[in-house]
Amino acid sequence: MELILWRHAEAEDTASSDLARQLTTRGRKHAQTVAKWLRQRLPPDATILASPTARTVQTVETLTDQYRTEELIAPGGTLEALLEAVKWPEGIASTVVVVGHQPTLGQVAARLVTGHSGEWTIKKGGLWWLAGRERGSPGRNGPNQVIVRAVISPDLV
Repeated sequence: MELILWRHAEAEDTASSDLARQLTTRGRKHAQTVAKWLRQRLPPDATILASPTARTVQTVETLTDQYRTEELIAPGGTLEALLEAVKWPEGIASTVVVVGHQPTLGQVAARLVTGHSGEWTIKKGGLWWLAGRERGSPGRNGPNQVIVRAVISPDLV
């Protein structure tokens, strides 16, 4: 399974509620830049999940209108809930894109890459592309190995 963790782009600081916060002009530009990069590499059968917040929906819609919102990855969601939503490591699809929030995305990246809990920061609009694969005999070298395929910062694309 390939898991792409995409943090929503920069959003306004205030709104009627946290869920209603909209992307800033800079955020829209960054989301479009990362979406263009991703669109060129994403397999056509990828499954795309987004938190139900306005800022994540606006971020994902720069990529496609073929996505679904998932409450398990809303703000305040847990690492375990996100991994359950995508069915890691088997996967709900061979490639899953999650458009979500900190600190959960950073916690997922830390756990999958190191095997330990951690508080990694994923920059607003940033993307981590991870791939899980079987390596060696189960029980000998462990059932899965995680490879970091890409780490993208919107201001460097």
